[in-house]
Amino acid sequence: MELNMSTLSPFHLALPVKDIQKAIDFYHSGLGLPLGRQSKTWVDIDFFGHQVVFHLAPQGSPLHYNDVDKHDVPVPHFGVVLEKEQWLELSKKLESQGIEFKIKPYIRFEGLPGEQGTFFFIDPNGLALEFKTFKNLDQIFAKD
Repeated sequence: MELNMSTLSPFHLALPVKDIQKAIDFYHSGLGLPLGRQSKTWVDIDFFGHQVVFHLAPQGSPLHYNDVDKHDVPVPHFGVVLEKEQWLELSKKLESQGIEFKIKPYIRFEGLPGEQGTFFFIDPNGLALEFKTFKNLDQIFAKD
């Protein structure tokens, strides 16, 4: 099936967190993302038009790391592809808030199909996030 960016459907993702209030404070108050429904054990976040739900799970989610482009990429991770200006603005906002990047903003696969800007950081509940921007969005699924 071919991706049609003009009819891209919102995704739903449910993730475990150790502390619901930390999730609300970080994603809503820190990143400015709108809140949806919530209870004592879960909260919906409007994650750039997608429904991300954080569920209370005291054990959290362990991270592993894989080598990608000579960087230790945390797994699992999630995020969104942004326009270049949004990507730059978000990276500056995070830096001004004192967020420590696991992988600082840089251009990956430079000069190759799928060239992209990327950065990673870990949220207060230990979840890894990646934000990307593509030189050419048509190459989001480009092969070598």
